[in-house]
Amino acid sequence: MADRFPPCRSLLFVPGDRPDRCDKAMVAGADAVCVDLEDAVGPAAKAGARDSVAAFLAKWAGPAATGADPGQGRAPPVIVRVNDPDSEEGQRDAAALTGAPRPDGFMIPKVTDAREIRSAQQLLGDNIPLLPIIETAAGLENAVHIGAASPAVAALMFGGFDLSAELGAEPKWEPLLYARSRVVHAAAMSGLDTIDMPSRDFRDLTRLRDEAEKAGRLGFTGKVAIHPAQIPVIHDVFTPSPEEVEQARRIVEADRAAGGGAVSLDGRMVDRPVVEAARRVLARSGARP
Repeated sequence: MADRFPPCRSLLFVPGDRPDRCDKAMVAGADAVCVDLEDAVGPAAKAGARDSVAAFLAKWAGPAATGADPGQGRAPPVIVRVNDPDSEEGQRDAAALTGAPRPDGFMIPKVTDAREIRSAQQLLGDNIPLLPIIETAAGLENAVHIGAASPAVAALMFGGFDLSAELGAEPKWEPLLYARSRVVHAAAMSGLDTIDMPSRDFRDLTRLRDEAEKAGRLGFTGKVAIHPAQIPVIHDVFTPSPEEVEQARRIVEADRAAGGGAVSLDGRMVDRPVVEAARRVLARSGARP
């Protein structure tokens, strides 16, 4: 099921109670758009936000979508971040949004263990991708089990701001390096993508680039954006270069030609992990493996 969800370099967040911003987000150029019903919406505004998101999904999601401009290609996938599925607000989200048209995925906040993934799947539907956020100490401890909880899990999100508050750490690179590494490790155990936390100051694109480059070297495959201005920088960092794509293509073609046997390229043996890494490069580039 997770294979149906495309790799995302950028995931643009937008408040669910701002329909004007939701429409703009869909044409901002992000790989995916996340409409937020959780932290971005205050308690008094949640009921209205559900109505707005339902109307937004009717416009943009599913085969009957009317929002996409045919001349601009397919609209990006739409994800809805719901409230905790075990809470009353989460139950209301599910009741309002699990009918047709469906989003392309649900983001699940503050996941602490695998049971919560299975509970969310039962509540929101078996046949839809889930993106759990690792943003609690318990979730970090159980990240491997969360990633492996269900085939519905499409990617792991790193929620560094909530996690840093719970840990008593600063939400900066060095204090969160261990936590980021654990999330990357957990995602790798289940073959999942990993999407890094946002950079809050959307005007500071130099800091954004530095964070994104560090996250990419660590193993993250994308990063959350909170403003359209951040998208070009994120894409530049997480898009493989033409040279990387060409080398990856050569590795995959050599593996295919070997027919399951030992792979040799440019006088060197190519191990299986190198072939799998090359396939991931092609997937991120949009090229066909």
